[in-house]
Amino acid sequence: MDSQPYLDGREAGNGDIVIPAPQAGQQMLIKKTRSLCPTCNTVLEADIIEDAGQIWLERTCPTHGTARYLYWSDAAMYHRYEHYDSLGNGIENPQNIAPPETCPTACGICNHHHSQTLLANIDLTNRCNLNCDFCFANARACGFVYEPAFDEIVAMMQMLRDQKPVPVPAVQFSGGEPTMRDDLVEIIRKAKEMGFPQIQLATNGIRIAKEPELARQLRDAGLSTVYLHFDGVSQKTNPHLKIHENAIRNLKKASQGTVLVPTIIRGRNDHEVGDIIRFAARNISVIRGVNFQPVAFTGAAREEDINKSRVTIPDLLAGIEKQMDGMVKKDDFYPVPSVIPFSDLVEAYTERPQVRFTAHQHCGAATYIFVQNDGAVVPVNRMVDVDHLFESVDQMAKTLKKGGAINKYMALLDGIRNMHDSVRKGEQGNTTDFWRMMVKILTQQNFEALTEFHRHALFIGTMHFMDRFNYDLGRVQRCCIHYATPDGRLIPFCTYNSGPVYREQVWKKYAKKDP
Repeated sequence: MDSQPYLDGREAGNGDIVIPAPQAGQQMLIKKTRSLCPTCNTVLEADIIEDAGQIWLERTCPTHGTARYLYWSDAAMYHRYEHYDSLGNGIENPQNIAPPETCPTACGICNHHHSQTLLANIDLTNRCNLNCDFCFANARACGFVYEPAFDEIVAMMQMLRDQKPVPVPAVQFSGGEPTMRDDLVEIIRKAKEMGFPQIQLATNGIRIAKEPELARQLRDAGLSTVYLHFDGVSQKTNPHLKIHENAIRNLKKASQGTVLVPTIIRGRNDHEVGDIIRFAARNISVIRGVNFQPVAFTGAAREEDINKSRVTIPDLLAGIEKQMDGMVKKDDFYPVPSVIPFSDLVEAYTERPQVRFTAHQHCGAATYIFVQNDGAVVPVNRMVDVDHLFESVDQMAKTLKKGGAINKYMALLDGIRNMHDSVRKGEQGNTTDFWRMMVKILTQQNFEALTEFHRHALFIGTMHFMDRFNYDLGRVQRCCIHYATPDGRLIPFCTYNSGPVYREQVWKKYAKKDP
């Protein structure tokens, strides 16, 4: 029988499941999943549906009726990302053995969770010196203080380092506002002593702006990256812009790498996503990336709030393309699991297990852009045929796994040749320096080359965390960003902050004193 095309035009081979494109005016069931009733949180069977070029999540509660909310606003992009679907094996020492129907009400990480912990958050406090209306923590409304003791934090970090088959590589200290703790520097130093390769701090920057020495102290203690809340480049979108500019100056003086983290809300700051990237490019000496977070609706959000303010990943990427005048295109972005071949290559080459980026393919997207001396930006896709590069690295990893010294040598030669082909296929002519840098990073594990890469490369990414309106348990079970809690659990981001909202349970259980 002749093969039929996928929705994006790919030809289906033997054994592939073919999904025909819907006819005009028709809706089509894409897949089944489970979700929550947005009113009562009951777990329900749910349909992911394509309709009028968009993807919707629909479920019916016997008490509150049918709920249908936007999942992805671009069906073609949804199907392109679907090709990167990769189910991980989870961790070898799960914290809970539970039947599948208990998800998401039986966290920590259980035997049905399919991803390892790529990044773990630890809330250091719920105290904050701001009161942002979209904050997950909503700290001032709590009526109590949550602030784990130093020894409790160390125990949480040890749990992360004990994860198998790979210790958790990255920890982010969050809150509330973590800089309100007097022992923050000691906590950072302890994390470094415990072997975390990547140590991050999520902050609004107020203390760093006021205290230049704090930036140096954090850097000297071992902090890798500051994740700075930064919602825009104007006073209207970012009333704290002057504070953020002062914080960035102090971070630059301390040689502290920084990532901007804007929460994007339609009608509030979505018109400035391009200017935020330009701001980051102008400050490439200190800013290493921009990680956009489309708003997730928590608390008492109403349906009219959703319809008015929702931003999906495709909306964001289309906005970037338009506001960057096409210099960065939405198709320059790839989903998180696209980089799995690089983890597999390192694992095959070093013969040591690596964390695999098996997040759900619709959780996030990213690309790199290179900032030239004249300030112009060039996406990595103009320098490299990214699809060919991924294929080359994947083939190289598979060959290396076969073992043997001769095979390893030949795999390296063939892999380097194929990777070089991917560079020569790029649209941008001047790629010699990029190629030399890639060879050093991949084959020599040259960390000076990696540092050089980040001097000129700007990470542009997005993670769209879920709320009760677009809740997909298929995404929850592949989450690779987790929260560590004082009772020894790891909880996926989107059950900690939405759905069951474990954050409220944990904070109340371990509240220390009145505010």
